[in-house]
Amino acid sequence: MADGGALCRSETQYGQAGQRLLLANGDTVWVALQGAHVVSWQAAGRERLYLSPKNVWDGHSAIRGGVPVCFPQFNQRGSLPKHGFARNSVWTAGPATVQDAHVQQDFTLASCAPSLALWPQRFEATLRVALTPNELTVTLSVHNTDAKALQFSGALHSYLAVDDIAQARLRGLQGQPEWDALADTHASAAAELQFDGEFDRVYGAAPGLLALQDGVHRLEISQSPGWANSVVWNPGRDKCAAMADLPADGFSHFVCVEAAQVMSPITVAAAGNWQGWQRFRALQEA
Repeated sequence: MADGGALCRSETQYGQAGQRLLLANGDTVWVALQGAHVVSWQAAGRERLYLSPKNVWDGHSAIRGGVPVCFPQFNQRGSLPKHGFARNSVWTAGPATVQDAHVQQDFTLASCAPSLALWPQRFEATLRVALTPNELTVTLSVHNTDAKALQFSGALHSYLAVDDIAQARLRGLQGQPEWDALADTHASAAAELQFDGEFDRVYGAAPGLLALQDGVHRLEISQSPGWANSVVWNPGRDKCAAMADLPADGFSHFVCVEAAQVMSPITVAAAGNWQGWQRFRALQEA
């Protein structure tokens, strides 16, 4: 690999087929074909995503951590399985595009008999994973291949690694509408979010950047206007202890900051297209 170059290669890890994108500076991304699920992003010498060591790698159970693609339903807000079926489906990897210090690859999922039995809607979804030095962009596109409009909700349910959740701080949502799903209360977001227990809140998406401070580590987070909401979630100690696919201390090592569509569905006209992205940039240590 030439200096400044990039490459992509097929690999098998955790018993899962996937694709690894690599840059000459050492940054890497690994994407499992199950769910087109980004399970690892290493930038500036550090793993930036949390992946549970207690995952059940059986090819159909949801992967705990990384960047799950929730589609075409967010959580249990509908009649489909929790967070929809995309995260448990096998996606098809397209050819990678490599140019200098940039590599990207598309993964596609199209409607089929099993999906139509759950959701009678024809579609083609594409997840584009793009890697540049210190930066990862994940873009979900939905093409309505049906003769009728489709509606969906969903999220890029990103698990961001932190050394200690008690010390983590998230800034950038100040003043945005906030719904606390645990207390079922509405407020305006504080200037700085801190985490001292279970945390589950839906925000109106901020117009600017979010900043996650984790000790000396900083991560910049942004999302496209196509996503109306940002979701911030951590299960806390007690809920984590009841989750079989997380270790007892797993809650202390991540916070989910999600680009999402929760409160109202996105409508895509017949033969129409929709696109929404989330971007992360690793900053120099404070």
